[in-house]
Amino acid sequence: MMGPAEPAAASELHHIVIVGGGAGGLELATRLGDTLGRARRARVTLIDRSRTHLWKPLLHEVAAGNMDLDHHALDYLAQARWHHFRFQLGSMDGLDRARRTIFVAPTLDEDGRELIPRREIRYDTLVIAVGSHTNDFGTPGAHEHAISLDTSGEAELFHRRLINACIRANSQAGPLKPEQLKVAIIGAGATGVELAAELHKSTRELVAYGFDKIDPEKDVHLTVIESAPRILPALPERLSKAAGELLRGLNVRMLTGEHVTEVTADGVMTASGKKIPAELTVWAAGIKAPDFLREIGGLETNRLNQLVVKDTLETTRDPDVFAFGDCACCPWPGHQGCVPPRAQAAHQQALHLAGMLPPRLAGRPLKPWRYRDFGSLVSFGEYSTVGSLMGILLGGSIFIEGLFARLMYVSLYRMHLYALHGLAKVMFDTLARLITRRTEPRVKLH
Repeated sequence: MMGPAEPAAASELHHIVIVGGGAGGLELATRLGDTLGRARRARVTLIDRSRTHLWKPLLHEVAAGNMDLDHHALDYLAQARWHHFRFQLGSMDGLDRARRTIFVAPTLDEDGRELIPRREIRYDTLVIAVGSHTNDFGTPGAHEHAISLDTSGEAELFHRRLINACIRANSQAGPLKPEQLKVAIIGAGATGVELAAELHKSTRELVAYGFDKIDPEKDVHLTVIESAPRILPALPERLSKAAGELLRGLNVRMLTGEHVTEVTADGVMTASGKKIPAELTVWAAGIKAPDFLREIGGLETNRLNQLVVKDTLETTRDPDVFAFGDCACCPWPGHQGCVPPRAQAAHQQALHLAGMLPPRLAGRPLKPWRYRDFGSLVSFGEYSTVGSLMGILLGGSIFIEGLFARLMYVSLYRMHLYALHGLAKVMFDTLARLITRRTEPRVKLH
């Protein structure tokens, strides 16, 4: 699967291969395509296992049914055509650094038949940006009975099961079972608490569309389970307190200091002996890089499978292999551990590499990258948004909430779209969505 046609001498051009079409990887491919690809100074190839891209922080809205994936997914082939890079569908599963070759696993269709055979792709510069996925820490039953919101497919699967649960409860003759219409969310980070708020809204919207036997106040129950002493443990305490007050106002049950020991088909068990009944369970606690990265090609990795990189984003054992985003452990001067796995970090790293790789082709040295923490925002949909912005002039953080915080949160997604499409297309797209939104149900019904 390819983007625009290559010139006759394309094979002689420096080949930059980017593995992973998440927010950072796609932004980098777009920028390099617009500079190096358009000018025929290099070939740029993006590889991803999916055919379409969706900004990952939106997956909880897809899961709740408050966002239609078809309206927001971006086709990689179209983006490649528009921005002068190539796209190949597939999953990297090996690396031969001596031959500067990556191995891509066979691609199968929906019926399990081979669509694209196993292949090798040569590179001159390799950038790995495959992101991360949820880490269930080997908890018994988690893989079988809990859904992680790592991909759009998983988000849509959860939404279908949510609708089916409502249909089942509304049509049955007998009383509800203890676990029916109950949702357990394991992990009270941003994804967990944002999902809880969105589900509170969407379940009430769903019931309004003819589920007259369901009382959303009495029958629908949401529980957030967190092993740390408070929700949003990685964010400032004031933000955590504000989020907790809002969730309590929505009757969301919060269990903190509870370590999940098992997930079953009808609930969640904790180390303290509690059993939380649940028909649907979402695992939103912890992350790790994909397992195939563990010591791949002899590169240095950590216990979370992240590739260890220098401050230039080069891997520690190969200057021709770069890594960034959630799959990379980048030093954070003055702090313990790596740069946190946030969308703003991947965006900054993509911008940095887009500026550094072109002069690198001319033999100029790389400049180090420095992370700038602009704060954190947590959205509760239409209910509220809370956050903290880094107040550079004040030397600390500024707590914000309400409409201003919501506008800041929305602007993050618009900045991502701007990086991919430019200002004009984002403005027209925003206007079109405002119009069509008024002609559609407020929640996806299938």
